[in-house]
Amino acid sequence: MAVIDLRSDTVTRPTAEMRRAMADAEVGDDVYGEDPTVNALEAAYAERVGKEAALFVPSGTMANQLALRLLTAPGTAVVTGRRQHIVLYENGAGGRNSGVQFTTVADDDGTLDPADITAAIDAAAHHQPRPSLVCVENTHMPADGAPWPLDRLRAVKHAAAGLPIHLDGARLFNAEVATGTSAADYAAQATTVMSCLSKGLCAPVGSVLAGPADVMAAAREERQRLGGGMRQAGVIAAAGLVALRTMVERLADDHRRARRLAEAVVDRWPDAGCDPARVRTNVVTWRHAHTERALDHFAAEGVLAGTIAPGVLRFVTHHDIDDDAVERACKVVAAAP
Repeated sequence: MAVIDLRSDTVTRPTAEMRRAMADAEVGDDVYGEDPTVNALEAAYAERVGKEAALFVPSGTMANQLALRLLTAPGTAVVTGRRQHIVLYENGAGGRNSGVQFTTVADDDGTLDPADITAAIDAAAHHQPRPSLVCVENTHMPADGAPWPLDRLRAVKHAAAGLPIHLDGARLFNAEVATGTSAADYAAQATTVMSCLSKGLCAPVGSVLAGPADVMAAAREERQRLGGGMRQAGVIAAAGLVALRTMVERLADDHRRARRLAEAVVDRWPDAGCDPARVRTNVVTWRHAHTERALDHFAAEGVLAGTIAPGVLRFVTHHDIDDDAVERACKVVAAAP
């Protein structure tokens, strides 16, 4: 019986079309800017999000770290949600790489309150760290992959009062599909934006960071300093081009399947904090007092799940999970201890 891997959408495998594109990719030395497939991917992403230029990087974490290095100064603060990826899931990289502190604010529903942004800026007059950047995450993974309402993001931009904004859009296209708001409309509220190609879009490697042309030129230099310069990277960029062209609209299937899993979780654990109405994209989270016991039960039945914090379990749907797999997983959930 095939294993149903719901740990993350990073476990997706490249499609047959991606594999063919990778095998046939025209390549060059990307450190010299001479890889035509990488250049095509960067141009396609920049156009998709409405930015002047883009840079292909190995990972979403590197893209976020580049944004910190480019848009902040050591000793300043980044105003961000307390559960965002850049705070919790990058192994303390912001402090080590850029010398910044995080001023974290509530993000229980996945968004930030503009009043909290204003308060953090005003606090600089009282010997508290001066903010140099606001960072938002769309979709917001710990809040069940919540997509941002565009009006809320516009309000945050207004509250930022001219500070640059970085949009961690690792799953930005999930937000686009769930809300009908284009990636470009979201990105217009930010100075820089990044998206992962290796999550729900199924490419094997890589993320893309986009922004003003001068910022991206500086990002290329910083990428080298972080060891992210790649040579004949068109081999993997080719899969990213296929991902942008063919894998976005189908994300609606992942969202539908995630809601079905959320319904199963609520049926089994009605007081675990899961709400199917809140699951609008591909992430389902819930509380469990004995996560290891639950994970062992799932694994014994051929279902892999993950954790995102002590006592918090997660399912993530993706291209490699079909309706039959979801129904099998729901039965395993129903029988869980």
